[in-house]
Amino acid sequence: MKKIEAVIKPFRLEEVKGALAAVGVEGMTVTEVKGFGRQKGHTEIYRGSEYTVDFLPKIKIEIVLADNQVEDAVAAIIKAAKTGKIGDGKVFISTVETAIRIRTEETGDSAV
Repeated sequence: MKKIEAVIKPFRLEEVKGALAAVGVEGMTVTEVKGFGRQKGHTEIYRGSEYTVDFLPKIKIEIVLADNQVEDAVAAIIKAAKTGKIGDGKVFISTVETAIRIRTEETGDSAV
């Protein structure tokens, strides 16, 4: 099993959710987060004063999938989240040792 963590722009969430549903992803966890990458935030002017916004709002999607679903899911995320502009986000893939469904105590792929 693999865990996919994707950090994307907030306005791309519905597109990513739809793309993942189209490739058979049934569940995900979505969190509102703040962060910055290479762009290091940006400056804004509020009531005549300039200030720096260091942390930009982002959405973090977490999905645990069977190994054979990962490639399609990652391709769907990238296609749906990509705008071609700086700050589109990142996708991280890591190995999950096991998963356990609490209600039924199923383990492994059947738990996800």
